[in-house]
Amino acid sequence: MKKAILIPLLASIIISVNIPAFSQAKAKSALKPAKPAIAAVVTPTLVTEPTLMTIGGELITKSEFERVYRKNNKDSVYTEAAIREYLDLYVNYKLKVKEAESMKLDTSESFQTELAGYRKQLAQPYLTDKNVSEQLIREAYDRLSKDVRASHVLIKLNPDALPKDTIAVYNRLLKIREQILKGGDFAKVARDSSEDPSAKDNGGDLGYFTGMQMVYPFETVAYTTKPGQISMPIRTRFGFHIIKTIDIRQAQGEIHTAHIMVRMPKDANDSVIAEAEGKIKKALTELKNGQPWDSVVTKYSEDKGSAKKGGELPWFGTGRMVPEFEKAAFALKSDGDQSEIVKTSYGWHIIKRIEKRGVASFDEKKGELRQMISRDSRNESSKTSMVNKIKGEYKFKEVPKAKDEFIISLDTTLTNGDWNLTNADNFNKNLFSLTDSKGIVTNYTQQNFATYISTHQTKRAGSNPQVIGYSMYDQWNQDECLAYEEARLDGKYIDFKNLMKEYRDGILLFDLTDKMVWSKAVKDTDGLRLYYDNNKNNYLWGERCEATNYSFPNDEIANNFRKQLKKGKKSVDEIMTEINKANPAGITKREGKYAHGESEVIEKTGWKLGLSENIKYLSQTYIVDMRKINPVEPKSLEETKGAITADFQTYLEKEWINGLRKKYSMQINNDILESIWKK
Repeated sequence: MKKAILIPLLASIIISVNIPAFSQAKAKSALKPAKPAIAAVVTPTLVTEPTLMTIGGELITKSEFERVYRKNNKDSVYTEAAIREYLDLYVNYKLKVKEAESMKLDTSESFQTELAGYRKQLAQPYLTDKNVSEQLIREAYDRLSKDVRASHVLIKLNPDALPKDTIAVYNRLLKIREQILKGGDFAKVARDSSEDPSAKDNGGDLGYFTGMQMVYPFETVAYTTKPGQISMPIRTRFGFHIIKTIDIRQAQGEIHTAHIMVRMPKDANDSVIAEAEGKIKKALTELKNGQPWDSVVTKYSEDKGSAKKGGELPWFGTGRMVPEFEKAAFALKSDGDQSEIVKTSYGWHIIKRIEKRGVASFDEKKGELRQMISRDSRNESSKTSMVNKIKGEYKFKEVPKAKDEFIISLDTTLTNGDWNLTNADNFNKNLFSLTDSKGIVTNYTQQNFATYISTHQTKRAGSNPQVIGYSMYDQWNQDECLAYEEARLDGKYIDFKNLMKEYRDGILLFDLTDKMVWSKAVKDTDGLRLYYDNNKNNYLWGERCEATNYSFPNDEIANNFRKQLKKGKKSVDEIMTEINKANPAGITKREGKYAHGESEVIEKTGWKLGLSENIKYLSQTYIVDMRKINPVEPKSLEETKGAITADFQTYLEKEWINGLRKKYSMQINNDILESIWKK
């Protein structure tokens, strides 16, 4: 279990159980989150509820205890015994947190960084417009339910291009669109004009694709343009496109196939082509003559990766394979059907259908789509909507003149990626402000923006510094608005505040418990030895015998071994070597200590000292030489290391808790406590 997973649970888990000894080693190996700029401060709230108890001066309300109790007890049994038992565990938990705070573990840089990293993760759901996010998920699913075939013409354009260059490209595409509308052949125009390298071969035809396979603006226009029509120019990060939607059909779903492939190099001469074609024809003939699929795959397929698995390929859907392969695969009507020879740019194939499935239901797909969208450019619309809400709530006020003044000053050092902060020494005006519900105004200045530029700039050769500046300003503006909202989440959402407290306490508990219990039990070898010496009679071996167990393939060899052993002229090893030369499957032996019930062969001796009679067991013959029977005795420290370490940890934690209960004052309001189970 990694620490990143353990932390949110630890505050509750540690109340009720001891973490296993191995947990800290595995958990500590977890990657820690990136260090954020600022860790938000959680301000305490005024207590107006009944106080259940005080621990070291900290007031704990009845509702706080009940909330934690309900969360960690799904059945929420409100009996006196259950409440008192949990109260005892809860007190232990609070004492540990109090001790961590007294040691100032919560003020260390590593703690603050780790907690702030988790905060960034936990805040994300609160920093997107949930309505927009749900709409994007539904939209993506609806598009996955259909396949669209489209062609396009692309004119490339740098994202940081000047307005005049942007207009020039846009107008150029308008002329190309007009040419097609007047009767020009789209494929020919694409071959002549498009800057998509594939257009030379496909005439701009991208084939069928489905949702989440294209950049969002392109996908949207392809799905919303009626078949046969051509869109107006639209911009993506690649440049400007015009798109012709050719067809929209119901989604094919996904298919699981296997194939036999004979490769054909692009520059192959006629003899190589003939040889490859002859090979795939032989494979097809053998299949039609009844040869097993797997054996033909092994014999002929040149796709070494899939050939090891009977030619099996991963599941795929629309747009995931070259069109010729996809079309032939989905044309197979039933599981087990095999295609004729299919030619693609990679060579020749014979395809076998293994299984086919439709698009998963919305509920089945929803979680996956949520994750995909969170990493996709379309998620920006959800963030943009959220930023607009933040600006409205906190009375966003911008100073356009100050923004333009600063951005106009940017020069080519920004495009080179070496713009210096000293260039902004004379810029100190406000760029925008946010005002909270108490009327407190936060100003964001030209200096703040300058710092952002200096730490986020990259080399963008050929770009315009002002275009870069406006783009960076928009991103900085968005980031600061989201950060402003994030810092106020604790006061707006009680669930977020409680979750952050659990993470905070969980990190403290993990680090302190590791120091006081888990790692200490492993590192304190003297303490472990002393604990073992004082408690070793709790770790006992039962009665055990010391014996050598000889195994023979039959009675004849066993009797020969026994006869020579009794003569006493040769050692056991000499006898075994001599017999095994004549009988390769001859004698084996095993020496060891055996407890009652550990070996069925040993049990058949009746635990009598000396050489046993022949024992028949599982088609083998055995002779046991029982040399000694040891009485009940303590296990050595090494023999019980795992169990003794776990018990030593329990002992250390118990002693630690006893010390904490003496160190910190504690008072419980029994009337309030009784009201919990008497309600």
